[in-house]
Amino acid sequence: MSALDDLAFLDATAQAELVKQKEVKPIELVDAAIERIQHLNPTLNAVVTPMFDLARAAATGEIPDGPFKGVPFLLKDLIAEYAGVRFTEGSAFLQNYISDHDSELVVRIKNAGLIICGKTNTPEWGALPTTEPLLFGPTRNPWDTHRTPGGSSGGSAAAVASGMVPMAHGNDGGGSIRMPAACCGIFGLKPTRGRNPLGPDYGDLISGLVAEHGLTRSVRDSAALLDATCGPDAGDPYWAPPPARPFIEEVGADPGKLRIAFTTKAREGVEVHEDCFRALNDAAALCSELGHFVEEADLAVDAEQMARCFYRVWLGGSAWDAEHWERRTGRKITPDQVEPLTWALIEKGRQTDAGTYLLALEDLQRIARGLARLFSKWDVWLTPTLAEPPVALGTFDSKPDDPMYGFFRSGKFMPFTSVCNVTGQPAMSVPLFWNAENLPIGTHFMGRFDDEATLFRLAAQLEAARPWANRRPPVSA
Repeated sequence: MSALDDLAFLDATAQAELVKQKEVKPIELVDAAIERIQHLNPTLNAVVTPMFDLARAAATGEIPDGPFKGVPFLLKDLIAEYAGVRFTEGSAFLQNYISDHDSELVVRIKNAGLIICGKTNTPEWGALPTTEPLLFGPTRNPWDTHRTPGGSSGGSAAAVASGMVPMAHGNDGGGSIRMPAACCGIFGLKPTRGRNPLGPDYGDLISGLVAEHGLTRSVRDSAALLDATCGPDAGDPYWAPPPARPFIEEVGADPGKLRIAFTTKAREGVEVHEDCFRALNDAAALCSELGHFVEEADLAVDAEQMARCFYRVWLGGSAWDAEHWERRTGRKITPDQVEPLTWALIEKGRQTDAGTYLLALEDLQRIARGLARLFSKWDVWLTPTLAEPPVALGTFDSKPDDPMYGFFRSGKFMPFTSVCNVTGQPAMSVPLFWNAENLPIGTHFMGRFDDEATLFRLAAQLEAARPWANRRPPVSA
């Protein structure tokens, strides 16, 4: 088993190549991943629903001949469903719910040859930038187990960072791929709106705020995974234009001399930690050294208006979420079946009338058009991913007299990421900086709508100039 343990920090592309060359069997990769999960999970609590028997059966059966044939993978326990397996979305209300179908994204993940070994932890209904559901307890950051791994894809991020698996599924409604990538020192890309399918259950989610993809150790894995899963599903209400060529061909391609703007300004009342300033300045200097034109500029967005409108639309989404699950299960949600924050969001959402929701959506779309015009001048916009290093577990807990405390505290932690969910633009968190406490501090790059290609070219260039794959957290395989 020691030879297989050496594979723990190979990326998924390298592991797939070993299978292709018959140097290792899929079942060996899967068994080794299961052993690592069993060893690390008691400390990190990243995997909440093991699927080991299903994984072993898949690894010894007929595996689709996809780009990741035989490589172990984990599925976030939110939005994407796997037939015959528990699906909770981090909620006690769904703790006994069993999915009766595969989501289209899961079908494509399987067709890529990936072997799903389990489901990862998530906050209830993905509402917070940390992963501490009451149902399963907190996932811990492998760099410091007293700190958050981020959210809502924190279970997936901790699993990848610690070496359980080379990559894992995530989704992003306000930064939920990019924030945990930043907290755990791995690569996380949110693709363009409509790039990956949400069917058959959803046409879009919360008026297009939510996108599906994954968290990876390498840039090439992210590109190849997106190639394997992207494209419209039958009946989708809209979809992103097809890429000019496969995304994997952008990795290593010359990005040219990019025009990169950067800012550290958050909305009024939000302080940016000195470590996040340092990480941003370091990334800006690196981009300049690589030959790009880099200039400080204000991101011309009314951040206060955007935050207000995002909140109203999110409230509507919370009410929809409740009614969606009440209809699917035939049961009414009661306050004792969900967390205090979730119940407060549901109640406030049900008090939000349709006109208020659509007016907020109209304002968000106006903001998106304004930002799109800015990208006629710039290729990429650079900000911190988060305004603080990974914070202590418990930071976002509800207060006895204020169930919404954690939700509003989130705004001070994540003031930079949600704009890309509003606009639908692709964005990525790149792990280029670690602070004096050896905590990863992510840097956020936003690209033009439908231009993941530029982000992948730039990310690969940054990865070559400042490799991060050799950095391993204290809790790791």
